[in-house]
Amino acid sequence: MAVANPRAAVNLSRRDVAVGLGLAGLILSAWLTVHIVAIFFIDWSQPGLWLLAPVVVVLQTWLSVGLFIVAHDSMHGALVPSNAGLNALIGRICVGLYAGFSYDQLYKAHHEHHRYAGTERDPDFDANHPDQFWPWYIKFFRTYFGVRELGVLTAVVVVYLFILGPRFPYILLFWALPAILSSLQLFYFGTYLPHRQDETPFTDQHRSRSNDLPWLLSLITCFHFGYHHEHHERPWVPWWKLPEFRDSLRA
Repeated sequence: MAVANPRAAVNLSRRDVAVGLGLAGLILSAWLTVHIVAIFFIDWSQPGLWLLAPVVVVLQTWLSVGLFIVAHDSMHGALVPSNAGLNALIGRICVGLYAGFSYDQLYKAHHEHHRYAGTERDPDFDANHPDQFWPWYIKFFRTYFGVRELGVLTAVVVVYLFILGPRFPYILLFWALPAILSSLQLFYFGTYLPHRQDETPFTDQHRSRSNDLPWLLSLITCFHFGYHHEHHERPWVPWWKLPEFRDSLRA
């Protein structure tokens, strides 16, 4: 059986793997539940029910961030480190549900990001606008959302249009909008803030910094991905163990 990540396999216990898979299952099942119930079953035309729609959008945005973070752990072999096939399968499912992305393309680009972080060879970095949010985000978006992704999403939309009929706008509100909002959230807390250039120089080759948010805010903003320098130090540490790793470094 191929190993997804030798370092993760050595350093993560069976309990760690069980916890990681359990959390991944919770995030994935919660995302699917909200997606299905909100789009297919709730009668949003009922008086006053639309007041809950923004809450559902915010929740699904956060769960979409979590979906991508689970896939991100998969890319580092931290989800099922002793089984490369299962590890990659879970990642493929997550990025497919998220926005029809290619796991293989994301895998290659993300490891290039780690190898060349904050340089012109980093696919996640905008060397022409290293401190400007919107130009950098547009470049980031165009890097990962191309013709293939547009074709996949178009096919999905056609299928949903056929199935949903008059309920079709709900897919735009409860799937497309959270996906876009979550991409902004992921980019801001997981790429822009950690890697933007300012008057404070980076301390090492990772060219990254971490936020100082407390545990709960760190979880809400980006599933602890804002502890980004720690992530670059130990990419195989799963998202839920980053606060513990950060505390150990501080100690």
